[in-house]
Amino acid sequence: MLRKPVRPLSHSSVWGIQCLIERFVVFVKIKSLYHLFHHYHSQICTIYPLIKVIIVHLEQIVMSQDLTSQPKWTCEYCTYENFPNALKCTMCRGAKPISFGEDIFRIHKNEPSPTNAAGPCINENSLKWSCDVCTFLNLPKNKDCCECRSPRYPVTTADNIHEQFRPLRITESESKPAKWACSVCTYENWPKSRKCIMCGTIAPRTSPCHSNISIKSTSECDTRPQIIEENTINGVRRSNSRRDDLAGTANNYEYERRRRNADWTWLNACMGVVQGDVGPVGAYLSAGGDPARQLTPSEVSLLNRPSAFDPGHTLVHLAIRFKREDILAMLVESIDGGGPGLKRVPSYIAPELATSIRRHAANTFNTKHSRSVPFPYVTEFTTFMLPAEIEDLPGAVQEQLFDELLDKDVQVQLETEPAVINWSIELSVHLGSRLHALWNRSQGDCLLDSLMQVTWGVFDRDNLLRRALSDSLSHGGHLLYPRWFEYETSQARQLEFTLSESQWEEDWASLVKRATQQGASLQQLHVFALAHVLRRPIIVYGVKFVKSFRGEDLGYAGFEGVYLPLLWEPSFCNVSPVALGYTRGHFSALVPMESPQPEQSAKEESIQVCYLPLVDKDRKLLPIHFLTKAEVGSEENLLRQWLDVNVTEGGILVAQQRSQGRPLLVGQMLEEWLNHYRSLAQMSRTPYSSRTIPAQDFSSDGDTDDE
Repeated sequence: MLRKPVRPLSHSSVWGIQCLIERFVVFVKIKSLYHLFHHYHSQICTIYPLIKVIIVHLEQIVMSQDLTSQPKWTCEYCTYENFPNALKCTMCRGAKPISFGEDIFRIHKNEPSPTNAAGPCINENSLKWSCDVCTFLNLPKNKDCCECRSPRYPVTTADNIHEQFRPLRITESESKPAKWACSVCTYENWPKSRKCIMCGTIAPRTSPCHSNISIKSTSECDTRPQIIEENTINGVRRSNSRRDDLAGTANNYEYERRRRNADWTWLNACMGVVQGDVGPVGAYLSAGGDPARQLTPSEVSLLNRPSAFDPGHTLVHLAIRFKREDILAMLVESIDGGGPGLKRVPSYIAPELATSIRRHAANTFNTKHSRSVPFPYVTEFTTFMLPAEIEDLPGAVQEQLFDELLDKDVQVQLETEPAVINWSIELSVHLGSRLHALWNRSQGDCLLDSLMQVTWGVFDRDNLLRRALSDSLSHGGHLLYPRWFEYETSQARQLEFTLSESQWEEDWASLVKRATQQGASLQQLHVFALAHVLRRPIIVYGVKFVKSFRGEDLGYAGFEGVYLPLLWEPSFCNVSPVALGYTRGHFSALVPMESPQPEQSAKEESIQVCYLPLVDKDRKLLPIHFLTKAEVGSEENLLRQWLDVNVTEGGILVAQQRSQGRPLLVGQMLEEWLNHYRSLAQMSRTPYSSRTIPAQDFSSDGDTDDE
């Protein structure tokens, strides 16, 4: 391989090289920068070959000096003694400590220097500082202890700042007073506070020396009355402590007077809404309290919970703020004038059992869609009836029970001419099949609540039926749509109007969407789908026309009739129907009362039978919804196929609703509910019992942790 010839150097280049050599000689004489030669040695040799010869000559001069006369330096990490020219420790590769000509650790001139300017420390242990916490000896350069990480120099904090103020002669008083506890609300206030921060109660009388921070003086605190400056809105006012004590005494008297004169029935109702306790609210409404009453500033101070109560709040405001749905429904009913505001359905009396019932009902749903009809369905059939033990209660207690259980407005509207229910004396009296309209929540889920009431006796707070309905329309919409489209087309033809295909699709999409939205109103299609979920017929007794508040007819209701689970096989369904009532956009559960049983058969499970009419008062057959053209005209045959149909002696076509014993949890809930009214009956029999039966405290269904 041919080597590239070296270009001859010019005069200027030779002069530049000589200058460079002179500078290198100066640097080489400085022993601390000797390593620069070794670092840049190879780079310089590749530039000019002439420099290599000069550098080798200079290295011989430097190495010829007596380096052994200098002491070795000790590694700070492994204590290995290295040669002076070594920049790193031979053993652990630790960096060589840098030595400066000035000792930074020497403060006074007379003190001996702990370090040597020409090398490492002579006595390192004498320079280490001891930690105040763990007594570990640390190196001088360490700011924190290597063992416990405590700082070398004290840090000024809120705890030791008083030591920094000692030159200013500002210290804590010898006896540091503690916080004083308010005698009304037990809140601990700062010693300098003249009033309680929470309720405004005047502070108890203390020593005039009440400040916990003072400036030292030669004299102690004066025992005579002290003039104290107190800031106000308008500026600074001066008041005498004796006068303040007298004013405090007057204010305490005023506060006690307000406590004695307060309406604690009203205040307890407010606290009951916040805590989710229906009892105090019911007691207030039963005593004739106004649900629209507003809190005053003095009442807010007595309640002593600024985060929960504000002046001007009503029970409705508090129920909405703290999401007490059952209490809100109670208040709305009392405001609207729909009967007494207090409702005591069985699930309100026994909320824990109601929660267990809902949990058990959720386990009875089959959602696998393993059959040809992809609907979720129940696997257990139950029918709720009012217990016959109600007849054993006194008349006044029975009247109170029905007022607190039933929806009187719905009951009156369904029984008023033209009557929809209980129009036959043979059915309601002779056969004991009188229907009662149960009260439920008026929040858009009344249809779902009513179906849970007629089956299990509780509300659908967990949205079990709402989820099952949404699942049915989403997975089985292809089976429901043809029947719905044919039924709606025939209804539109009777009313002499038509819709385009896009309009029908929009209506169908709206129905599917309503099924998924909580609180959304439901239509006939949803009742038809829920009949498949329950696997039993649903009979709706409703008004034919929706009326305004003036009594004018607004439109045709169209909910009355029979809803059969036509998409299932008849053998897969139960022939015992459930009954609902419909009035002005609201569904209600219609349940009968059990018939009294003989004592011999009381211990055995007896079958309770209720007869539900399949015709109206004019003996016309109730319509069957969502029939196809092939099924129209054979309505009575369909009823006999899907229901247990009989004809009474009076010629009324009826369906038998059967109930074989109560489920265990439902029986326990009803027993606890009856015990509440039994206790009221015992109170009414006591002497001097002419007063009104008081309301009892109980927890509200829906406000427990599980709800």
